[in-house]
Amino acid sequence: MQNSKEIEFMKAAIELAIESVGSGRGGPFGAVVVKNGKIIGRGNNRVTSTNDPTAHAEVTAIRDACKNLGHYQLDGCEIYTSCEPCPMCLGAIYWARPAKIYYACTKEDASEVGFDDAFIYNEIELPVEERNLKTVQIMRQEALAAFRDWQAKEDRLEY
Repeated sequence: MQNSKEIEFMKAAIELAIESVGSGRGGPFGAVVVKNGKIIGRGNNRVTSTNDPTAHAEVTAIRDACKNLGHYQLDGCEIYTSCEPCPMCLGAIYWARPAKIYYACTKEDASEVGFDDAFIYNEIELPVEERNLKTVQIMRQEALAAFRDWQAKEDRLEY
């Protein structure tokens, strides 16, 4: 059973999704980030209006919240999103480390209106050499230098 605050925050995410459609800024997705009972980040899908394939609602909400917090992690936060996150957004959410995610529509609901990300989930399961997107590893030894430098850096910020 949802409490009134959870309903309020999900309504805000859904309103952003509806606004996104009406404004023509992007697809029907909205998200808010909440900390201590207050919305600290808002986002809606802006893929087509910004020509940015990463400008999904959850990502734009995370960017807004992190900017407002002055930090790259969302410790103690909750994300409310109008739809179950796609693989990219789910990855971003895990990296941001909120405490909880709430979602309204399912990925199956999204698929029914043309937003089917099942192919990405399927591709992730495949060995690299079997994926549809040709993926070639080159210059590993040279690139390892950055990892060695990171490991040796005494003032690095762990994340």
